[in-house]
Amino acid sequence: MPTPPSSSESRLVRFAVFEVDLAAGELRKNGARLRLQEQPFQVLAVLLENAGRVVTREDLRQKIWPADTFVDFDHSLNTAVNKIREALGDSASSPRFVETLARRGYRFIAPVNGVDALAAKSPVAASDSASGMGIALLPGLHVPAPHRGVVRGLFALIQVMYLTFYVNALHHLSDVDRVATGSLPEWGARLIVIAVLVTGATGIPLRFYLLSAVGFDFRKLGETFGRLFPVVLAMDQLWAIAPFLLLPKIGIGLAFAATAALLYVPFSERTLVRMAYPVGG
Repeated sequence: MPTPPSSSESRLVRFAVFEVDLAAGELRKNGARLRLQEQPFQVLAVLLENAGRVVTREDLRQKIWPADTFVDFDHSLNTAVNKIREALGDSASSPRFVETLARRGYRFIAPVNGVDALAAKSPVAASDSASGMGIALLPGLHVPAPHRGVVRGLFALIQVMYLTFYVNALHHLSDVDRVATGSLPEWGARLIVIAVLVTGATGIPLRFYLLSAVGFDFRKLGETFGRLFPVVLAMDQLWAIAPFLLLPKIGIGLAFAATAALLYVPFSERTLVRMAYPVGG
């Protein structure tokens, strides 16, 4: 029978090369203790207890600055967050750990280990617990947080798949013209060829951009993909009918199955991006 973790182990939170001992009030990097004052540490502890979720400024005020404390709250909170970022080597403009949501609050965005036991105690996280099991859920998606590397890898594979489609179709454009001419009126065949040319020429740089963005872990990819999604959706829905060009070889049943799968792919791309690069708001 496995031994349950001790209370001291359950109060250890790890992310990247950092470790936070909530019981001792210590922040450590690669085992070396970092200097962090009491209030910044308390703010960091609240953010870690609600990792992946928005913690409003009002939540922080109620938890750390009691109503009878006469301080400049905005200045004190901004100073505390700046000290946290300084200790973690983080940046407000390109955050790896603490993300600022304008006029709302803050969110800890890095993967965190050891926070599950704390999440059940946090009122901010209580509404996001999975049936009271203390499982950290992704904000807005209500699914357990997967490993970001797996999610990014799946998204990259989808981009490689479409790149293969585009390059192969352009390389065999004469065959596409022949198949389309044999199945459609002349104007329809020309329309298919033009669509392959335009979407292929547009899609190749688009997919290379998305591949490089996920490869370099571009933290604003969630916002960028949200703006690109109407274009991606239109292109992917158009390419979803491509299996019917292979109708003589694969048959009607397999063509419908492949098309149904391809119709779903752009929505799976959007979900994967939301998992790896959550957008505030």
